[in-house]
Amino acid sequence: MSSTVQRAGAFAAVGTLAFAVPVAAGLASPALATVAATAPFVAVALFAMFAIGPETAVFDIFARPGDYEDGRLYGLAAFALAAASLAFLSVQFDLPVWVFVATVVLVAYGNFGQRVAHRLDSDEVVATAGFVVTGFACGTAASLVAARTGAGSVAPSTALFLAGTGALVAALFRSVLFERDDPLVLLSVGLLLWLFFELDPAVGTTRVFVALGVSAVLGYAAYALDTASLPGMLTGVLLSLLTIVLGGYGWFAMLISFFGLGGLSTKYQYEEKQDRGIAEENEGARGSGNVLANSIVALLAVLLWAASPTHVSVDPDIFLYAFAGAVAAAMTDTFSSEFGGLYDNPRLITTFERVEPGTDGGVTWQGVVAGLVGAGIIAGIAAVTIDGVGTAGALLILCCGFVGMTVDSLLGATVEGTVVGNQGVNTLATLAAALTGVGAALAVSLV
Repeated sequence: MSSTVQRAGAFAAVGTLAFAVPVAAGLASPALATVAATAPFVAVALFAMFAIGPETAVFDIFARPGDYEDGRLYGLAAFALAAASLAFLSVQFDLPVWVFVATVVLVAYGNFGQRVAHRLDSDEVVATAGFVVTGFACGTAASLVAARTGAGSVAPSTALFLAGTGALVAALFRSVLFERDDPLVLLSVGLLLWLFFELDPAVGTTRVFVALGVSAVLGYAAYALDTASLPGMLTGVLLSLLTIVLGGYGWFAMLISFFGLGGLSTKYQYEEKQDRGIAEENEGARGSGNVLANSIVALLAVLLWAASPTHVSVDPDIFLYAFAGAVAAAMTDTFSSEFGGLYDNPRLITTFERVEPGTDGGVTWQGVVAGLVGAGIIAGIAAVTIDGVGTAGALLILCCGFVGMTVDSLLGATVEGTVVGNQGVNTLATLAAALTGVGAALAVSLV
C-alpha cells in the first residue's frame, strides 16, 4: 500500500491535466473543444475503472483504503469525472477557464501539501495550514499561467482573492467531510469561485494580502484560545476574508468584534456556567455550524452589497444596515446569554414566570443590559469606521440588536427544541434584525 503522500502526489499529477483545457477551449468548433477539454479526465476515469487492476503497481499508488475492498479505483475515477464536469462548464458556459484550472490545481496540490505537512507534524492545524498555503500558492500560480495561455485575462488581485477563498472553502469542506468526498469538494469550490468571480470584486492586491494575513492571524488566535474548533476557525477566517474584500475594513471591524468578544464571553466564568448547566459544549469552542448560524445572514448581506447595483437593482447601502443589524443581533444574543445566564431568577419572556437558569426563552434584566452593551459596541464601531452611518444609523443598529435579542428569546420560549434547533433560532434572530435594519433604513431615508 502506498503512503498518503505518494497517493496525494499522484492525484496532484492528474490535476495537472487541467492545464490542457485552456488549449482545448481555444478550438474553433465548440463540440470539438468540449471533447478535447473533457477527454483527458474522462480517459483517466475509464482507465481507473476498467484498465487498472488491483494487482498492478499503478493501482497501489492511487488506491484509497476502500478501493482495495472494491478492486477498482473509484476514488480516482470520481475525482477525474468531477474535473471533467467542471471542464465541460468552462467550455460550454461562462465558467472562466482559468477559474477551472485554479480550482483543480488548488484542490489537488492542496491535498498534497496537507499530506506532506502531516508527515512532518501530526498536529491537525499544521496539516490544514499545509493544505491552505499550498492550495493558495498553487491556485494563484495556476490562474496566472492559465490566463497567459489564452484562458482569458485576470488581475493578480482577483487571482489572489479567488485562490485564497478557494483554499479556505476546500479546507473547510475537507475538515467536515470524508476523504472520499473530494469530488464533491472540487465541484463545490469550482461553483463558488464562479459565483465570486461574477461579483467582480474591484480590490487591490494590498487589500487582499491584508485580508488574508489578518484573517489567518485572528483565526489561529481563536483556535489557540479554544474559542473555536478547527472547522469553526476556518469558517471564521473565510467569513473575515470575504468581509474585508467584498465589504471593507469597517465591516470587518464589526464582524471580528463579534467573533473575538463573543468567544471571550463564552469563556467568561466557564466553570460556573458548567455548574449551572448553561456552558457551551467543547470547552466553549464554537464549531462551524455555530459560526455560520450567527454569521450566514451577515455574509449574505455582504454578497448582496457586492452584487449591487450591477446585479441587484437596489441601493447597496441597504445591505450595510442588514449586515450591521445581523452582527449586532448575534452580539446581543451571545452577551445576553453568556452574561445573563450567570444570574439567578430568570423569567420566561412569554409569561414572565420564574424558570431555571439556562431555560430556553428565559431572560434576566442583567442579560438584557449586557445584550444592549454588545449591540452598542457594534453600533459604535459602525459609526466610527463607516462614512454616513452617524448617530441616527448607530441608534438604528442598536435597535436591530434589541430586536434580534427579543426574537431569539421569543423563539426559544416557543419553538426551540420542537420546530427548530438552537442554530436555527440564531439564524432567524439575525435575519429578523437584518430585515429590521433594511426596513427602518428605508423608512427614515438613511440610504
